[in-house]
Amino acid sequence: MNIRMISSMATQALLSDLNQQFQAIQPDTTVSLVSVGGVSAAERVQAGETFDVVVLAANAIDQLSASGQLLAESRIDLARSDVALAIRADSPVPDIRTEANVKAAVLAAASVGISTGPSGVAVNALFERWGMADVLRERIVTAPPGVAVGSLVASGEVALGFQQLSELKDLPGITVLGPLPSAIQIITTFSAARTMACEQPEAVQALLAFLASAATADSKQAHGMSPA
Repeated sequence: MNIRMISSMATQALLSDLNQQFQAIQPDTTVSLVSVGGVSAAERVQAGETFDVVVLAANAIDQLSASGQLLAESRIDLARSDVALAIRADSPVPDIRTEANVKAAVLAAASVGISTGPSGVAVNALFERWGMADVLRERIVTAPPGVAVGSLVASGEVALGFQQLSELKDLPGITVLGPLPSAIQIITTFSAARTMACEQPEAVQALLAFLASAATADSKQAHGMSPA
């Protein structure tokens, strides 16, 4: 039996790990994972591409449930993810311990990278709140769907990058400065739900139960997230 799953890039490494663990305890079941940009994932599900499970930010899961692609009552919250800041590995390291420090680092950066996902939307809202949106408009680089902001930082295309810690963690060529300070931290909850087109609901419910179980907590921490 094969379960078809689609997710955003933010949870790719975590889900690859957890799916292998699930397959070890359910050897008759395999999980095929497709990970793309969150916007692209939602569009593919809306277009009718066949999957059994969708893992995206909670608001995207709710939208797909409301439009009839997902079974709302099957939704489970899997993990919470913080946004972190990164610079190229050979760059001077700014202090980001306070909101004022982060604001200064952003103003000093020649270019700022954000994602098309929920963190990018929230970062843009933060710039608006700071009254800096107009000042930064020409400096903001939005990574294309499925392209990691961290890869743009590593290549030197952007000087300072905002992205989920899970996507920056262990990426070569960058220095992760750390999560944003608590006053401005952006937390995304990633959720999963079964599709209306799923033909193996019992196997999928077993997978969802495992993904949300206490047994997965250590893996979530190892991938820069926390249990939801």
